[in-house]
Amino acid sequence: MYRTFCKIFISFPVLIGYQFVFAGFGQAEIPMEVSTTEVQPVAQALSFGAMKHLDRDARNLIVDADLYTATFSEEGGVLTSFVLKEYKEVNKADSPGMQIIRLDGSQGYPLGFSWGSVVPKATFYAFDSDSVEFKDNKANFAMKGQVNGLEIVRNYSFSKDSYLLTLVVQVKNVSSGVLRGAAALHQFGSPAVEDSLAKRFLFSGPAYYADESKVEIAGDEFENGPLIVTGQADWIACECNYFMNAVLLEADSMESLIVQSVGSDVVQMTMNGKLDTLQPGEAKTYTYRLFIGPKKLDLLKPAGFNLDKAINYGWFEIIARPTLALLNLLYGIFKNYGIAIILVTIIFKAVLWPVTRKGMKSMKNMQKLQPEMARLKKKCKGDPVKRNQEVAKLYKTNKVNPLAGCVPLLLQIPVFFALYKVLFMSVELRHAPFMLWVNDLSSPDRLYPGFDIPYVGGIPVLTILMGASMFFQQKMTVATATPLQAKIIIFIPVVFTVLFINFASGLVLYWLVNNLLAIFQHYLINLQNND
Repeated sequence: MYRTFCKIFISFPVLIGYQFVFAGFGQAEIPMEVSTTEVQPVAQALSFGAMKHLDRDARNLIVDADLYTATFSEEGGVLTSFVLKEYKEVNKADSPGMQIIRLDGSQGYPLGFSWGSVVPKATFYAFDSDSVEFKDNKANFAMKGQVNGLEIVRNYSFSKDSYLLTLVVQVKNVSSGVLRGAAALHQFGSPAVEDSLAKRFLFSGPAYYADESKVEIAGDEFENGPLIVTGQADWIACECNYFMNAVLLEADSMESLIVQSVGSDVVQMTMNGKLDTLQPGEAKTYTYRLFIGPKKLDLLKPAGFNLDKAINYGWFEIIARPTLALLNLLYGIFKNYGIAIILVTIIFKAVLWPVTRKGMKSMKNMQKLQPEMARLKKKCKGDPVKRNQEVAKLYKTNKVNPLAGCVPLLLQIPVFFALYKVLFMSVELRHAPFMLWVNDLSSPDRLYPGFDIPYVGGIPVLTILMGASMFFQQKMTVATATPLQAKIIIFIPVVFTVLFINFASGLVLYWLVNNLLAIFQHYLINLQNND
């Protein structure tokens, strides 16, 4: 009885509050000064593809690294395409690589550079070569432009097996007068860059890290005009739950960040530096480090600049990161994240077994006291105070804690949410197959019978098995159920089955295995009690 009501008590926070929990418990406090005062847009959206330099059209230059294929344009010196080779657009064998830059010419492209009003973003830059070749794992190319008395040289550097890039921009005053301007790097991004279910619950869009806090900028903060954030940040990025296009900023390299909408679902982020003065013949160099790729901890942490904080597990960080490390360790051995999830579940159950065993024994003892409880209820009918006193005395005499059975369930809740975060936020689980019809542990499981099923599409086999295992576990827990308990035994599994239908199959697999282990533990306790 008590265990049943413990489950009801625990299920309601899951049912009612899970969306708030999954979203990260609200936005972090913005550490830099923020202004929503109306300002002029940084620049109008450019129309790419028609610019000419003297007698020729702008050319593209392709960088073919081990991890990606990047395309740059002489028109604005921008990045027009960045395709990840190790990640697919969709979970199909013939799917192309993951495209990070989902923009067209009318919206603008990332890595546009301007210098006050002297150098517009649309400046033409001529490549210094027709191709890029890697030597000793390194490659680079330069592009040069000149406008309004300034000569601008942009130098891009690459490592063959890294998602880190470097952009060094040198501006030189080749006029006879003094020039003043502030360097600005312009990023563009589309928040929804994948078809994962996770984007319904997790953040996608512009973000930055400053003063030891990650700030995710919601769309309603700049929907009515540009948002200005002043101060220095470690990095700024256009990100989603699995990938990011980030600029890593050196100390004192940014005065302000301007975030604005430039089209449907497209955001422009402009990083403005300090105002500089260039005498005739004087030059100034600006360095930007870039990370364009998957949000994977073992890639982000070595990059520095607190880039690993882009993966924010919220309150469950202390459990989520070790859980991910353990999953990756087991995957390295078995090469299957489904098996890794099963083994992690077993390990968690083993760690919690002493507490679980104690709670189960307490509940068994509670069941043995039911006849005595019924006698006291009858004896003290009409006197609830005395009845409660007698019941408390009965518990104390028999060394029974009525809440002990809830403890194992309460301990499972943070593990459950932490694993939810890991499965939905860790790119390692994206498109990771398990077996048979379960070919993506980050998406709902569906077995398609050859025809469409309304609402779910296919049969959620794992989810149905999870609900059945929960029902069987409930039946074992309450051997002799009252009419109310019998209804609850049916109600809770049904509710959880409906709730889990669109959860990641990896999470459902965890809960199914967890239920099966709980059933096995009940069986062991029953054997011990019978002995």
